[in-house]
Amino acid sequence: MKDLLDIREDVRRALEEGRPVLALESTIISHGMPYPRNLETAFRAEELARERGVTPATVGIADGRIRIGLTEELIQRFAAANHATNPPAKASTAVQKVSRSDISCALAGGGLGATTVSGTMAAAHMAGIAVMATGGIGGVHRGFDLTMDVSADLLELARTPVLVVSAGAKAILDLPRTLEYLETQGVPVLGYQTDEFPAFYSRSSGCLLDLRVDTPIQAARIYRIQRELEIRQGILVANPVPASDEIPSVQIRRYLRIADRELKSRRIQGKELTPFLLSRLGELSKGATLSTNVKLLENNVRLASEIAVCVSDVSA
Repeated sequence: MKDLLDIREDVRRALEEGRPVLALESTIISHGMPYPRNLETAFRAEELARERGVTPATVGIADGRIRIGLTEELIQRFAAANHATNPPAKASTAVQKVSRSDISCALAGGGLGATTVSGTMAAAHMAGIAVMATGGIGGVHRGFDLTMDVSADLLELARTPVLVVSAGAKAILDLPRTLEYLETQGVPVLGYQTDEFPAFYSRSSGCLLDLRVDTPIQAARIYRIQRELEIRQGILVANPVPASDEIPSVQIRRYLRIADRELKSRRIQGKELTPFLLSRLGELSKGATLSTNVKLLENNVRLASEIAVCVSDVSA
């Protein structure tokens, strides 16, 4: 593993000294936002962690190694590679999207691989990192009865003991079934200062939660106890987008109805479905979904950093 896992020096020192470290995914840089907004957001996320005394570790794959803590140069490469301004990426040079199932192939290929929630969780656990922040997790897709489409993020939460802070699951998903799947897999879903599962862009989904925490210390204690019991599942902390930045769920549902009609008329399906829906939501909202995405990610990084501090503080 030493030959395949490259831990940035400041991250390594923090882990060895028991100081807090926060894992961050890299697909939000390469696939989640346009350039240069993605670059600005990636640097801002790391800055927010450092402001709270936490060492950020953005995870990705480069040159045949899993990088736990991308350098500034690598973050710039991830941000620019897939975007037409720098110039159009060829298939051979584009950044690959990497979940757990893709890690070995991405390493063998030797190029750039941006880790999803599942890929980042797996890599973070290899390095000994307890806490991760993301925007929103994947989940059970609408139309599951026909497609059987379930995100690898849910499977990763079921088998990898990392605490993940997100603004719920992406709004284009089947949220009730996503929660049901997590419950079946034994994954605690903790509403942070809320009794309702957030719907990414919106604070409300209509899906009530059984578990709630109101402070970072409470979340950290639950994580510690779960580790002491050697329970293998991860923990999902559902952190609603700030009220000042949310897009009301009624509005999002209206955009989705329009996008769904276009899906059917254009016969879009499979891997093209999610990128199309997210792109159309951005267009229909006149860019509001991108702004909200940035704000909710920053909000999650703040909370995840505070939880990471509590996890590392044995007296908390």
